[in-house]
Amino acid sequence: MSAVALTVMASACGLGGDDGAAVSYADAKSTGKIKIGFANEAPWAFLDAGGELTGYAPTVARAVLKNLGINEIEGVVTDFDGLIDGLRANNYAFVAAGMFINPKRCESSDFAIPDYQVGSAFLVPRGNPSNITRFEDITRANVHVATLGGAVENGYAQDAGVPGALIEPMAKQDDILRAVRNGDVYGGAMLDVTASWLSKHNPDANLEVTQSFQQGARPDVGTFNFRLDDDEFRADFNRELRKLHESGEWLKLVEPFGLTAANEPDPAFTTEQYCAA
Repeated sequence: MSAVALTVMASACGLGGDDGAAVSYADAKSTGKIKIGFANEAPWAFLDAGGELTGYAPTVARAVLKNLGINEIEGVVTDFDGLIDGLRANNYAFVAAGMFINPKRCESSDFAIPDYQVGSAFLVPRGNPSNITRFEDITRANVHVATLGGAVENGYAQDAGVPGALIEPMAKQDDILRAVRNGDVYGGAMLDVTASWLSKHNPDANLEVTQSFQQGARPDVGTFNFRLDDDEFRADFNRELRKLHESGEWLKLVEPFGLTAANEPDPAFTTEQYCAA
């Protein structure tokens, strides 16, 4: 158990409990309790076997929030593609799910500084008999591939000209794993870190992970996101997040979840650049 006290409220509809955990920065500073939105997707933010909130994003968030005087976190689980809507509806104070920064999401939420960079990969049957290594290969092989609803892989497939009938968005990461394992789809398109985690923690599924690749001209970057114009919270959060990276503490926090020094974001790229392009 972390030194920071933790309460987890796992509500599929994203509604908060009545224990006083705050959905605003001002109230959180006053009470020391805050609600965060997450999508229960390992290794980014998920409930472990004991029902406790863990993963890269909650772990980093705890370290940041502790330095802001906020010591209790309540997790509100929401489908990935509903996280920003839940944020705007004041179901929680910010999103801690490792969400990518992109222009569409920037229209309805404000992102922190880039916190990690990552590539894409496919979770496929061992041996990868259809030789799927890029999105363009899906069309050639005429196979069905699952994606997470609302995730960037759906846009990547569309940009690569993959027919929509070959892409099957699913609500949860476990749905994708189950579909690939059972042969309902050929593979799953996802982040390389996610694919590696699923393969490692499901050794009997007879699956493997393709080589990581970068779909666009720049690496994908993810971070935490906040309500539009919640500037004080975002600025304070950014300040403490930078300190974690500069001190080397960030890497120690995220290594148990499969992230390495290679996932440190390139400081040449900013949130504003990712929102604009």
